[in-house]
Amino acid sequence: METIAAADAKTNFGALLDKAQRGPVMISKNGRAVAVVMSAQAYHEEQQLKLEVLRSEIQKGLDDVRRGRLVSPERAFAAVDRELRKIKRK
Repeated sequence: METIAAADAKTNFGALLDKAQRGPVMISKNGRAVAVVMSAQAYHEEQQLKLEVLRSEIQKGLDDVRRGRLVSPERAFAAVDRELRKIKRK
């Protein structure tokens, strides 16, 4: 992914939009990444993919319920807490 400075993005906004049509462009400010500019089509495709994954996970959960594979709320929340602790450590 190409990275450009925020000042360059501001100065050459039209060129930035053209680059974003070819692929995502990282915008940096003071040496750190602050944003990504991407085409509307790429954004739409990413959102559709997220929605498909979410629908798939929901369907798996519903299938488990139909099969009687249930977990108590206490075990479910304990598992979520464990995952959140893992994320916080990263």
